[in-house]
Amino acid sequence: APAADQASRKVTGAAASVARAEREERSFLEERLPPALLRHGPRGLRWWQWLALPLSALLALALGWVGGRVSRRVLGHMAAQSTTTWDDVLVERLGPALTLFWALVVVSALRPALALDGAFDAALGRGLRAGFFLAAFWGAFRAIDVGFAAMAEAPAARVDAGLRGLVPLLRKSSKVAAFGLGLVAVLTELGFHVTGLLAGLGIGGLAVALAAQKTVENLIGSLAIGVDQPFRVGDYIAVDGAAGTVEAVGMRSTRLRTMDRTLVTIPNGKLADMRVESFGGRDRFRLALVFGLDYATTPAQLREVLRAVLAELEAHPARGPEAPLARLVDLTEAGLRVEVMAWLKAGGYDDFAVLRGELYLRFVEIVAAAGARFAFPARTLHVAPRPRQKGEGPAA
Repeated sequence: APAADQASRKVTGAAASVARAEREERSFLEERLPPALLRHGPRGLRWWQWLALPLSALLALALGWVGGRVSRRVLGHMAAQSTTTWDDVLVERLGPALTLFWALVVVSALRPALALDGAFDAALGRGLRAGFFLAAFWGAFRAIDVGFAAMAEAPAARVDAGLRGLVPLLRKSSKVAAFGLGLVAVLTELGFHVTGLLAGLGIGGLAVALAAQKTVENLIGSLAIGVDQPFRVGDYIAVDGAAGTVEAVGMRSTRLRTMDRTLVTIPNGKLADMRVESFGGRDRFRLALVFGLDYATTPAQLREVLRAVLAELEAHPARGPEAPLARLVDLTEAGLRVEVMAWLKAGGYDDFAVLRGELYLRFVEIVAAAGARFAFPARTLHVAPRPRQKGEGPAA
């Protein structure tokens, strides 16, 4: 009996010690919750913790939205003090990343109050660190667009056409790099073995390279086109029997819009090794014309036509530094062949076509004023009478 009483007292003391330890471990919030919410639920969490987790997430989203708006207002006020516009655009683009950042800050502040056990608390910690990395690289991803857009509008890029054409390629490469670094950082914080994954990718890189030779070739071709700048977006080029306006230079191919409004796609690897004729880099356009005057034109009329045409070209405001030409070059079956050549300055082919049409009309007026006429292909057939033979009567 004494032994039984002693054992009973030990059990009672142990139970009292456990109850006292549980009371000491209870937080300020648990001391005021009903007993039903203090019971253990699924995964070993108490019922009040299961209710607190979604409520904390909603509270974090709400306060994160408020924090993001306040941050944008403060940063926007600071950006408004500068004379540039790229910082104002950057503040607007960083809005979602700032909202996520402040939501994670709220969750971090609420984390001790949730009183999660070791495994759940460690998982939440990894998730928070991964979230902060995600917010940082999300903001960097959006800042890349703003930064390169500002670079494209910079005075240096406006003067240097090569730099302006290289900006889109650098922007795409930077976004790919930021996405890759962000993905690796987030997966590492979530507990994935990225080192083994990268090693596996390195081992399989040879096989991938062999299978994607054309893709790699096109990528290198796009880099070569971006650096060398044989043409730019908006230029009219002729290559491999196709001619059109360059609409886009992508990572894999270049697209041309033809005169028939069709799209021609040429791989960059092939395009980098081909002969490309670009019409966009012309500083002057050549006016080349050959017309004929009929043989009824007198020498005086011909000299007047040549003099007036040459004077018209020399006095033209768009004439280039080269001396224009207007001369008689041949005597053909159709008539007197006159060659006219000059170099004209124009903003583009359309402007040159307008100038050329106006000059053609002036040439017609000059020929008419000189009293001459344009020749057209013609043949004169002379029919000679056949000599009479002996014994034949007179010709009819």
